[in-house]
Amino acid sequence: MMKRSMQRFLATGATLLASAVAAQTDDGPDFDGFAAANGPSPGNLASIEAEWACSQERDTPGYFKSLNGAEVSDATRSQFYPCASFLGSMDGPNEVYAWRSEDSYQGVLFMNNRRPGELYLTGGNNPPAQGVVPVGPYVARVDATTGKQIWRTVLQNGNVSGEWVGAANLNILPDGNIPVAFGNHLVKLDGDTGLILKHITLPADAPPEGSNFKHVTIAPDGTLIIKNQTRATPCNIQGTLAAFQCPGGAAKSPGSTILAIDPESFEILDRIAVPENAVTPHTITEHDGRIAIYAPTVARFHRFFWDPEAQELSHDADWVIDDYLDPGQTVGDAPGILGDWVVVQVNGLPTTKAASAMVAISQSDPSKITRIYPFGTDLPTGMSWAPPKGAVDPELSMVFSADQNMMKIAGISFDQETSEMSTAWTLDGATTALQALYGPTEARVLGTARAEPGTTLEELNQTSNPPYRQQALWLNARTGDVLAESDFFEPMNFNTLLSPGYGGRFYYMWDQGFIVLQPMPAR
Repeated sequence: MMKRSMQRFLATGATLLASAVAAQTDDGPDFDGFAAANGPSPGNLASIEAEWACSQERDTPGYFKSLNGAEVSDATRSQFYPCASFLGSMDGPNEVYAWRSEDSYQGVLFMNNRRPGELYLTGGNNPPAQGVVPVGPYVARVDATTGKQIWRTVLQNGNVSGEWVGAANLNILPDGNIPVAFGNHLVKLDGDTGLILKHITLPADAPPEGSNFKHVTIAPDGTLIIKNQTRATPCNIQGTLAAFQCPGGAAKSPGSTILAIDPESFEILDRIAVPENAVTPHTITEHDGRIAIYAPTVARFHRFFWDPEAQELSHDADWVIDDYLDPGQTVGDAPGILGDWVVVQVNGLPTTKAASAMVAISQSDPSKITRIYPFGTDLPTGMSWAPPKGAVDPELSMVFSADQNMMKIAGISFDQETSEMSTAWTLDGATTALQALYGPTEARVLGTARAEPGTTLEELNQTSNPPYRQQALWLNARTGDVLAESDFFEPMNFNTLLSPGYGGRFYYMWDQGFIVLQPMPAR
């Protein structure tokens, strides 16, 4: 439940936003994607072989080699899918065909492919803050074309367990099996059958009722690096957003814990405390021959190291950034890596005091910090909230930002030599979606979503049964030009992405399932 002070700002900004968003677009495309498709699409069969071959050439240590074997592409959380196909024209016009999943999947949050035709999802991730919660989290294997369920493994029923139910991420190991962390649990599922192969209870520095180990990332040596987010206790608010909705908020919650776990035996190899609550996911990369873990918190930005030979986690006391947030800004989202730079979108929690910014910090010299306010420093709506982490394009040297409450999306050019960031383009549009990048360098496409004209800030921030509609968007990543836009659907689930699939398909996740989308040149 939103705090009353936030609700007042939402209400005062509603009229302004209704007129601002109405000016963004027309009423959407006339093309009816459902009627035009008239059934499920197997995708472009001629593209699948090339997409699979491209995936086998990618370097994805710790993850299954696939179009998207990790929740957001890789350990560096780039949201960059170079082997995915956008089959529409880069010059337009394009049309978007649509098909609803045959079965229902409440609270679907991540969707990953293994081999072509093998599609997995996590669900039960979006419970209401109070009252009876849907069963979950769960993992399901579904038909990639029709959305029909093949199997579903339910991992928890919060009504029975009484535990904090938050989000569960999705990653696929090189052997095809699936590690899933939730609450204080870690399980391994058989990727073929859904059977639970292993389970352990995860130790935390926070009280068990205030700990949710939702952040799973795999280090280059294959070790699982798992971190929890915490909530202030006592508190009975459910969902991931309880991390800041519980009394006292994220600043009053306990510090997080990082665990290093063997992916085969599930032996806990080491653990280390994070001084503050690291609400958002960590990122892993290799720097100067060492495995580095970057974790922004509600107060500071930290670096940890994982030494696979000594099997030890350590905190880098020389890389602690006390001023990565400007006054009034809130926690950074999951960082991305661009060369020597760690790039982080800030205002991961709502604020009425400062606009969002993209911040870059040198891995080699933490005194080197650069930032840009892509949407300006004013708050015309009265609030900034940028929960989707910034996407990173290592080939174009660009990062991408979205602030759902400032109702803007931006592409940012980053000169890594001079550390100068400049806004390449901005687009009006309120989105709760993660940004994702697809295709080859010369035809890079950015996938996102945009709320329908007239959506108010109050509607946009309604996390349970939001009343507005949203459409999928594919943009030219270099210019921000709209290449394709879908019909308007139920809004995407909070902090999901337009997940790529084999054959040029994309999966749009909403509260009761998903929609398969296929952009194609207009006929």
